[in-house]
Amino acid sequence: MATLRDIQRRIRSVQSTQKITRAMKLVAAAKLRRAQERILAARPYAAKMGELLGNLVIAASGSDGAQHPRRQIVIITADKGLAGAFNSNVIRRALDLIRQSNTTEVTLVVVGRKARDFYRRRPWTIKRDMIAFWDRLAYSHASELADYFMQQYLDGEIDEVHLVYNEFRSVAVQRPVREQLLPIPRRAEGESGAEAVDYLYEPNPKTILDELLPRHVRTQVFRALMESLAGEYGARMTAMEAATKNAKEMIDVLTIQYNKARQEKITKELLDIVGGAEALKQGAEA
Repeated sequence: MATLRDIQRRIRSVQSTQKITRAMKLVAAAKLRRAQERILAARPYAAKMGELLGNLVIAASGSDGAQHPRRQIVIITADKGLAGAFNSNVIRRALDLIRQSNTTEVTLVVVGRKARDFYRRRPWTIKRDMIAFWDRLAYSHASELADYFMQQYLDGEIDEVHLVYNEFRSVAVQRPVREQLLPIPRRAEGESGAEAVDYLYEPNPKTILDELLPRHVRTQVFRALMESLAGEYGARMTAMEAATKNAKEMIDVLTIQYNKARQEKITKELLDIVGGAEALKQGAEA
């Protein structure tokens, strides 16, 4: 049975943990505010760029892609844990895509320490990793990655590039998604906003596509990184709030146990005193 000192030690330990989780929640909340503002500002531009490129792909001539493409999957996670299922959801979604891919070859680009640590113990080839940059995320990081993808694509080393990341929906909701980055997917007729539009292209669709494609790829990579960063802060804030609440409940339970054990100890001491007094009285009477 736990002694009073043991229970006090456990209460102090949980209180220390509670202070840490509360502080981590406040830090995540402060960082989330700025990350959320950035992603909300970037989404309209990225969406419009994707719409424009989709129309240009329809207008410009091009192949429909390889029958058995060499696919590269870009998996975006965080460097740190303590964010609930944030990292595991993306890793699981990427695993499903890898296993379902009817391809002759699959290579990986892992962004974030969690993805790197998981996949480097698996049999798939990691072509590149990028870690320890989230606290200073900038457009240059997206440009570096995007240029790497485009160079491989132009050199014929890969036929497709897919992004797998967490899309930020709200503080409590981050949805793992998969998007095809290269080649630019053709917009199907009947798709929302995909009706034929009579644009005039100068000098011609292919020239404009060649000019805008690098900018589009960099923009989409940057948006995916910002989505993941905002989602990470939201997930960590939610997880730390739950951990703080659980710590409080545990402290309440331990406090009840401590008070009960203390009362039992006092009662036992009183009974011992009363018993000793009775023994002395009987001895005096004898």
